[in-house]
Amino acid sequence: MMQQPQEIMHGTTTIGIVFSDGVVLATEKRATMGYMIASKNAKKIYKITESIGMTTAGGVGDAQQLARLMSVESNLFEIRRGRGITVGASATLLSNYLNQNRYFPYYVQLLVGGIDEKGPSVYSVDAMGGATREDDFVATGSGSPMAFGVLEDRYASGMTEKEAIELAVRSIKSAMRRDAGSGEGFQLAVITKEKFEVLDDSQLNQIAASLRT
Repeated sequence: MMQQPQEIMHGTTTIGIVFSDGVVLATEKRATMGYMIASKNAKKIYKITESIGMTTAGGVGDAQQLARLMSVESNLFEIRRGRGITVGASATLLSNYLNQNRYFPYYVQLLVGGIDEKGPSVYSVDAMGGATREDDFVATGSGSPMAFGVLEDRYASGMTEKEAIELAVRSIKSAMRRDAGSGEGFQLAVITKEKFEVLDDSQLNQIAASLRT
């Protein structure tokens, strides 16, 4: 009997959280190829516009190409329409592009989050082009079951920026404890009407150390 080829698992943890004034996007830094740690400093959060970001899980090359595409298309939208693209329109654009390439799919699972005139929002977009708006929070990747456990337990509507940051770090920290595909530290971006801020390692490590669990 012919043995089935072993499936290569793509591991990571990405999180999107909606708080009172914006969105927090967070990931860890590990990139894996099967059982090998391919990178300990993989970039998984991309700035699409001044008010929209994207997290990536899956193939690195596919994710980078999609981030470039989204940045260019969002800039063209603003030039043509005279206004910035909304978070929902950005997620729809990404969804349509992935759906058109379903026979030669991009091996990715993405989060698109940010703020526009309708307020903060975050969308989950899969490799086949399915896009879903998440009202409060979402997690993707192999570490998402552990992250969801923390998010479900501790999320509260109307959280402050500080509370949302701490919850994101706590959720990623929980995933890194139990998921072999997640590790090496934190990446986190805060998106509000006033800023697109990427926290540095020292800030994130200090927050992680202050959390009891």
